[in-house]
Amino acid sequence: MTRAELPATAARATTVGSSPVRDILALTARPEVISFAGGLPAPELFDSEGIRAAYAGVLADAPDRVLQYSTTEGDPDLRAAVAERMTVRGLPTGADDLIVTTGSQQALTLLAIALLEPGDVVLVEDPCYLAALQCFGFAGARVVPVPTDEQGLDPEALEEIVVRERPKLLYLVPTFQNPTGRTLPLARRRAVAQAAERHGFWIVEDDPYGELRYDGEPVPWIASIPAAADRTVLLGSFSKIMAPGLRLGYLRAPAALRRACVISKQSADLHTSTVDQAAAARYLRDRDLDAHVAVIRGAYRERRDALLGGLGDALPAASRWNRPEGGMFVWARLPEGQDATELLHLAVGNDVAYVPGAPFFAGKPDPGALRLSFTTHSPTEIQEGLRRLAGVFARA
Repeated sequence: MTRAELPATAARATTVGSSPVRDILALTARPEVISFAGGLPAPELFDSEGIRAAYAGVLADAPDRVLQYSTTEGDPDLRAAVAERMTVRGLPTGADDLIVTTGSQQALTLLAIALLEPGDVVLVEDPCYLAALQCFGFAGARVVPVPTDEQGLDPEALEEIVVRERPKLLYLVPTFQNPTGRTLPLARRRAVAQAAERHGFWIVEDDPYGELRYDGEPVPWIASIPAAADRTVLLGSFSKIMAPGLRLGYLRAPAALRRACVISKQSADLHTSTVDQAAAARYLRDRDLDAHVAVIRGAYRERRDALLGGLGDALPAASRWNRPEGGMFVWARLPEGQDATELLHLAVGNDVAYVPGAPFFAGKPDPGALRLSFTTHSPTEIQEGLRRLAGVFARA
């Protein structure tokens, strides 16, 4: 009997590539490798004791509730706590304005399902967060890059592209951007908000790093600017300030879009883990998260400074890099003619790693760009990693 071939996978499953960052993490999993590749929080800074106590508390007090199914929108206590934190930071928010998501990555997926039809235009910063490019690719969107400079997205270029392309949404990480670490100044944020008001597109403002500021003054969210208040979705996460393994994020959106995201989430996972949400809410009630974040900031500031202090000796002459005021990443560029992707193989062979910058570009890639994360390793390990990098570039 002849066996019929099975139907092929959907085209989107073959046209959207794997994340190079995740692939590099697998390649560099050996403990002897000092990796500047992954944007991983430092595990020794997790408040393991406090998180353990929060789980123990909710399992002791209300096991029937926290081990049961729950509402799609999310734990009321957790939403109330998040809303209070956002209000304190300058954006008046109520619990009903929020949906708890399984990491802020899921929030992106829900928005893509709720907003995008195949062929719709999505604008992104160039370079852009890799997983966002994957998400919009799976939705069948046409991703159009907006040029950036050392201050982030270029508002004049945005205006010209919006008029030409008529986008459905603009996605950006305006504070300590991934991969560049850049922060969009307030004047440019206002320009983005005004463009959305004039031309009628959604802004998706992703803010996973905003509380990790080491220098300078906070810049208001785009969502707080009146011109864009009714057309901005703000995404947040506990991954960088509590623990990424919790997979807890949230989105703040206008009511009609929020309802569409709730329906999308019902089809995806019904709701985010009940017990994890309850534990996070208990942690926020019983512990001082702001004090914990201050500890994280102090450690990461020292690590950022260790990386910046050694790059001059580690990278080839005529390389350039920025000095981010916060976040997790430094963006560097090798001299003309050097390819960061090709050199990565030498680096991994020398037990050190980084992420080439080319995959982050939706437009023409810059082969000399690379992203270096400074949060995972101690200053001493960072210095050793830079010594190894110097050896790689010396042989190149």
